[in-house]
Amino acid sequence: MTRAAPQRESEREVTVGLSSTAEGRPVPSAWARAKGRLPKEDPFIGWSAALALGLLALFLRLWRLGSPREFQFDETYYAKDAWALLKNGFVRGYVEDANDQILSGTTTDLWTEGPSMIVHPEVGKYLIGLGEVVFGLDPFGWRVASAVVGSLMVVVMVRLARRLTGSTMLGLVAGLLLMLDGLHFVLSRLALLDIFVAFFLLCGVACCVNDRDWYRARLARLLPSPPPASSWGPVRGLLFRPWLLLGGISFGLAIGTKWTAIYPLAAFGLLVWAWSAGGRRSFGVRWAWLRSVVADAPTAFVHLVVVAAATYLLTWTGWLVHAEEYEQHLSSTQYTQYSGSGSCDGESFVDDAPDRDARWPTATEPDASGLGEVTQSLRSLWYYHRDVYTFHTHFLNCSTHTYQSQPSGWLLLNRPVGVAADTGIEPGTRGCTAPAGSDCLRQVLLIGTPMIWWTGIVALAFAVLMWVGARDWRYGVAVTGAASTWLPWLIFDDRPIFLFYAVLILPFVVLALTLGIGRLIGPDREPTTRRTVGVVLAGSFLVLVLLNFAWFWPIFTHELLTHSAWLDRIWFSRWI
Repeated sequence: MTRAAPQRESEREVTVGLSSTAEGRPVPSAWARAKGRLPKEDPFIGWSAALALGLLALFLRLWRLGSPREFQFDETYYAKDAWALLKNGFVRGYVEDANDQILSGTTTDLWTEGPSMIVHPEVGKYLIGLGEVVFGLDPFGWRVASAVVGSLMVVVMVRLARRLTGSTMLGLVAGLLLMLDGLHFVLSRLALLDIFVAFFLLCGVACCVNDRDWYRARLARLLPSPPPASSWGPVRGLLFRPWLLLGGISFGLAIGTKWTAIYPLAAFGLLVWAWSAGGRRSFGVRWAWLRSVVADAPTAFVHLVVVAAATYLLTWTGWLVHAEEYEQHLSSTQYTQYSGSGSCDGESFVDDAPDRDARWPTATEPDASGLGEVTQSLRSLWYYHRDVYTFHTHFLNCSTHTYQSQPSGWLLLNRPVGVAADTGIEPGTRGCTAPAGSDCLRQVLLIGTPMIWWTGIVALAFAVLMWVGARDWRYGVAVTGAASTWLPWLIFDDRPIFLFYAVLILPFVVLALTLGIGRLIGPDREPTTRRTVGVVLAGSFLVLVLLNFAWFWPIFTHELLTHSAWLDRIWFSRWI
């Protein structure tokens, strides 16, 4: 008996910390939290609920997916580029009446000689092309990949929110909010790139959050209790971090769809290091922040940044295989159009290498072989990236667009994008029931569900307070994600940018709302008046979101509306 007492005392020290909660209960130690932070769930219930919500999202997104039977907004680029990419191995130019031929059922003899200058990476176009190969080169075929990926994004959101909150119900709340947002819904029904960026970005963030739990559980197994005063904590046992590796691949695919994912990669890379240092500190390692720079930062950098860079480069394999096509056939006219010269408000700019041979020295070099050919193709890819960068930073500065919006007002839904419209339908024709003197119309409007975005502003402000004031790391996920996907656009507000870019911000708005709802409801240890009120308020909010989504459904899905019914949904003149 006398020998057993010290063991029980040791176990008590491992499971109970020195602090107490507001209710007087002892706070579990870092070892106990690492080994059992999340409440137990039935895996079947947790995953089946998430998948069921994902299937519901898929059903909504597949509903009349082929309507309207036309190229909506930038589908005119991505749908054709995707088909050319899958059929030829690289994106080719297309004949002038390609749109009309495709909509009439023609899928051959659409392309011109040589490649086309594309201004975004290729991952999203590969995915769009897969849908076209399976279902055909028609509106359903080029939109179905977006519908599938948007629905999978709902499933990832459910699981991420469940990990952050420990509640399957709150995970479903997060998935429901994402599913019912208009911006996410419409982008899941269009052959644009942004839904794919948002999906891979959310997967990368989810992997980082999973790594935080994995890392602390690993520390709990490897560290003695308490660690020696001079201990750095384990290093060798943490050199391979599987969730970070998956996160690096996900971020690489996100960047391989659009470069804007670079900013959240940098932000969450720093956050991963901060979580690692905080983990060492919570386990009693002294000078944890400085020691983590040596012990954790290089590992996190390799797993996230290096792996993301390698993944990104691999996504250009098709381009590299056909590098000679770009070196030999892209005309100087295309380069002048995209990156040679132009003018903005009377001030002209000229690229530092307007001559084609100066831009692409590989175009005048003899073809190499073996390793030299690989090096030559990589150099050509570098020159290509330089030209694309010039397009985004110079050429677009000289452009304007009817639907461009200032990113400072995105959270307010300041200027939505009309991607399709069929107006002037006379009464008595095509089902129009408008009174005489009026008309009917159909529209697809890219706009978020106002109830989600406007309350999301409050939720994000609360998340900042909780992260900074209460030091609750979970709110940091929402704040870091929203800041890294929104604030960088303020730098580029002098070029045409659009509200639907904010779909990258949306998952973090949803996380902030979900965490706020969890805080409002409170713990479920025992029923209280406060909890009852919280449940009623949270339920009322979800009902309002559902009603708001249903109200805007006709302008999300190209439904027929009378002019007055359409105006009832266009709440501000800037939405027209």
